[in-house]
Amino acid sequence: MSNFVSTIESVNGALNSFAWGPLMLLLLVGTGIYLTIKVNWLQVTHFGRILKNTVGTLFKKQDSKDHGANISPFQAVTTALAGTVGTGNIAGVTGAIFTGGAGAVFWMWVAAFFGMITKYAEILLAMKYRIKDENGVYHGGPMYYIENGIGKNWKWLAVIFCLLGGFASFGIGNIAQSSEISGALTDLFKLPPLASGILIAVVVALVTLGGIKRIGKVTSLLVPFMSIFYIVAGIILILMRITHIPAVFGQIFAGAFSFKSVGGGLFGYTIMMAMKQGFARGVFSNEAGLGSAPIAHAASSTEEPCEQAIWGVFEVFIDTIVICSITAFAVLLSGILDAEGGLSAYASKGAAAAAAFNTILPGTLGGKIIELSLLFFALSTILSWAYYGENCWGYLTKNNKTFILVYKIIFALVCIVGAMGSGTLMWDIADTLNGLMAIPNLIALLMLSGVVAKVTKDYFSKNMLKK
Repeated sequence: MSNFVSTIESVNGALNSFAWGPLMLLLLVGTGIYLTIKVNWLQVTHFGRILKNTVGTLFKKQDSKDHGANISPFQAVTTALAGTVGTGNIAGVTGAIFTGGAGAVFWMWVAAFFGMITKYAEILLAMKYRIKDENGVYHGGPMYYIENGIGKNWKWLAVIFCLLGGFASFGIGNIAQSSEISGALTDLFKLPPLASGILIAVVVALVTLGGIKRIGKVTSLLVPFMSIFYIVAGIILILMRITHIPAVFGQIFAGAFSFKSVGGGLFGYTIMMAMKQGFARGVFSNEAGLGSAPIAHAASSTEEPCEQAIWGVFEVFIDTIVICSITAFAVLLSGILDAEGGLSAYASKGAAAAAAFNTILPGTLGGKIIELSLLFFALSTILSWAYYGENCWGYLTKNNKTFILVYKIIFALVCIVGAMGSGTLMWDIADTLNGLMAIPNLIALLMLSGVVAKVTKDYFSKNMLKK
């Protein structure tokens, strides 16, 4: 058994080196830069307008109209955010800083800045090329804008995306998350892993068997609560050490542009590791470029592609610039990065984040905040990825109802597997699948960039004239 695991680790290591190697990072960030230029730096020139028409609408009386078989624009956003705001925001960011240094935070911000437009483009195309089934439910995502946008001859690329996304739903979307929830339930309530797994499986089954309507209702309540909870706790933590903030920014920028060698290694090794970890964790967290979030957005009842797409800019902003940065500041303000033993001194990346919060907040309050956050973040991610996986396998089976039902049951049962075992290997495999599923999506985004630019220009020109 140990030889089998070693083989899996070896194969995954080789694939991961490719998935997150220089070529992949160039494609990932380069696509974001290219799309940003194509839409005239939309995330800068229209940022105020984007905030007004996204987060600004949350303070207005919500429209109670019936959205038919689909979900409201806000529920589509919270479903997508449920998938993006996950354990990567805490454990992933913490691991990135330990591995790539403080400079990884800067490159995470860079990835997020350009990722805002990558996600905007994904959602726009998902909305434009989505289909409606016989029940009136919208289905969209990379597989549909590849087939219906690029052309039927490219359907093989859509199939590859769906296979990668379908299998990734069990890794990033399930086992890695169930493991984190199990650990949190054990620490908080002394619940055994098996009991945790059964509880998670039951909750996931009850929600996912109700379809996108039920998932949307749950995430519209869960996501705002968990996000505000973590953001408020983080702001309090930062205020308690506000005088150290300038030094932290100094660490981040110095680490981001440090060309020194490490341990006699290659010149510039430090900056390469900072960039690799920053880009990888940024994408793992906000999922810009992966093609997953637009699957949820495509279920929105909104008719105008750009109106839903601008939520993608806000989505990346709140996920990475706000929530991930809170974790990063906690780790850097706490000083645990300089402690003896490094990351290996802690049971997990989440435990390291808990230690950072405990160092600043009184007693064990910080650890409890991290455990509760991990629990909610991971649960929300499972619910979203169940829907992503359903759509990927649905595309491959022409939405065969029996197959989809079997998938949902298996997905729920896999939660028990995740809760019972170590999530370390699954986390690594999920990281690899993430990188690989981004490739067909980014190719499609580049090929359809002209469509993105035209639709964007038409929409904003029309709406600016109205003003």
